[in-house]
Amino acid sequence: MASLQNSPSLHRSLFLNSLPHPHNHVHCTPAFSCCTRRPSSLLVRAEHASSATASDRPGRRQLLAVVLILPSVPLLSQNSISFAAESKKGFVPVLDQKDGYTFLYPFGWQEVTIEGQDKVFKDVIEPLESVSVNIIPTSKQDIREFGTPQEIGETLIKRVLAPPSQKTKLVEAKEREVNGKAYYTIEFIAQAPNYTRHALSTISIANGKFYTLTTGANERRWGKIKDKLQTVVESFTLKNV
Repeated sequence: MASLQNSPSLHRSLFLNSLPHPHNHVHCTPAFSCCTRRPSSLLVRAEHASSATASDRPGRRQLLAVVLILPSVPLLSQNSISFAAESKKGFVPVLDQKDGYTFLYPFGWQEVTIEGQDKVFKDVIEPLESVSVNIIPTSKQDIREFGTPQEIGETLIKRVLAPPSQKTKLVEAKEREVNGKAYYTIEFIAQAPNYTRHALSTISIANGKFYTLTTGANERRWGKIKDKLQTVVESFTLKNV
């Protein structure tokens, strides 16, 4: 994997839309339908370019390098066969057989299309309440090769998961293990001029890919919905494909 020191300046990352603005324009599709997603080889462009410094750890430089290239988005397939994200009252299961991931989202959220994201569901009344999945290739085999949950969490929220214009704070970063695979979960707050979003992200590696699921809500709604969002994050699991 190329190091950032051999890459162009870091431009607006593929994960930037993980914190959707309240009035993002999206194309709604039925929540239970399968859809063909448009391939995109677009490099996501810059707002505040950021280069790795000599003091950066190699793992951190590599972590930032993996967000430079947006792969073609695959077809999503949902079948009725059993899979890891078990059905739970009040939630809808999602299965992507091609990319090997499953998760749950709250009943009533609608599927939308946002360029640069593999899968997105959001509440139509509270647009900051959403879940998105991003996938990029990596040569790493385990998320722990990039560093500790705290290290990765700080890097992602400052340079990847929120626009540079937003003030961010890492609340918590921890590791969990499911069927021998490590997942990092980070909780953070991103403050924009007109809203504050409280979010959770879980990241892991499988199938030569770096997976990030991000969910969140407006800070004023956090107390009411945090348990649901925790269920979404904990339901995210990967399998070999």
